[in-house]
Amino acid sequence: MLSGLYAKWMMAWETDLTTRDTNRVARPLEWGFDWLRSVDDLDPAACESSHRDANLARMIALNEEIVRRSGDFFAYRTPRDFRLERRHPELFPTNVRPETLAQEAEMKRSAAEGESSEAQFLRFTSPINTPYPENDQVNARWYPAPDSAGAKPRQAIIVMPQWNADAISHNALCSLFNRFGISALRLSKPYHDIRRPTEIERSDYAVSANVGRTTAACRQAVVDIRSCLDWLEAKGFTQFGILGTSLGSCYAFVAAAHDPRLRVCAFNHASTWFGDVVWTGQSTRHIRAAFEQAGLSQIQARQVFKGISPMAYMQRFASSHRRVLVVHAKYDLSFLPEFSLDVLANFDRFGVDYASKVLPCGHYTTGETPFKFIDGWYLGSFIYQSFRDLAARS
Repeated sequence: MLSGLYAKWMMAWETDLTTRDTNRVARPLEWGFDWLRSVDDLDPAACESSHRDANLARMIALNEEIVRRSGDFFAYRTPRDFRLERRHPELFPTNVRPETLAQEAEMKRSAAEGESSEAQFLRFTSPINTPYPENDQVNARWYPAPDSAGAKPRQAIIVMPQWNADAISHNALCSLFNRFGISALRLSKPYHDIRRPTEIERSDYAVSANVGRTTAACRQAVVDIRSCLDWLEAKGFTQFGILGTSLGSCYAFVAAAHDPRLRVCAFNHASTWFGDVVWTGQSTRHIRAAFEQAGLSQIQARQVFKGISPMAYMQRFASSHRRVLVVHAKYDLSFLPEFSLDVLANFDRFGVDYASKVLPCGHYTTGETPFKFIDGWYLGSFIYQSFRDLAARS
């Protein structure tokens, strides 16, 4: 009885958190083939058809080709304009709740009056170009660990927060990793915080009913991650990990599948198929509505997002030895638990070396007290132990 009451309470709390923002924008389905034309000869179409079935078949075929030639799709040239800049951190909120706007105002006041310190940010031009110049300037807050004077290999982790994260989300984790002697780059995903185009309040262009743009955003995120690894290598770092939350975990997984340098991976909320999350998640109901209005099904949503789905690269991911953590939530209404369990089942099938932790909460409630501290303990202890073991084996 108590467990049933707890589940009901948790589901209600989770639903409240996923519906409190009033600035989500519902947009109609767009195929977005134009976002994928730059991929050499991967795009089988010169233009969009006026017939839904023809566009659907074309997008499914394109995704099959992306998966078949994913090494080409996620290929890139190392940027040549890496630079560190100093500036006062800003919030870049994605909601208009009064408490969030007050926090933003306080950060601006503190910076203007000299009460806050500047921070270091890695900036460079993304190898993937979009129509939005601000989005193409990659931003990663740099948390260098104190130099250990050669006592152990130089280690670094890339941190990818959740969809619609503000610019301070996950910064505390980066500071924690510094205490372990691990440097951290907190990477702003495409269309997030300082990279967000001025025309949108939320990071809608990262995940939307525009299929091609959503796919291109994942491609850009993966390439940006790999470019950050190039910069870290040039700085003398030799051992690398990645931590991704929610959408960030999808990007992190696809990047790791295509870059064996990532030997420690922490996936904070995980799923196998991108389209299944879009279709069943509370936070993407407005996107599902656009798909349904266009007459698409859940299976078809899975097919048109196959090229950016972790499941499509499961075997490739498993081909490189690495240490992996998967954290999922028992009452998750955005990444349903069945999809996270599917990740674990496939890890077992492909022989991935992983650990699994379960939170007694939901997707959004992971960020609430006390669950954020439990989650932080799982992530922090795993990262500490995994990098320590990695150093011992070197």
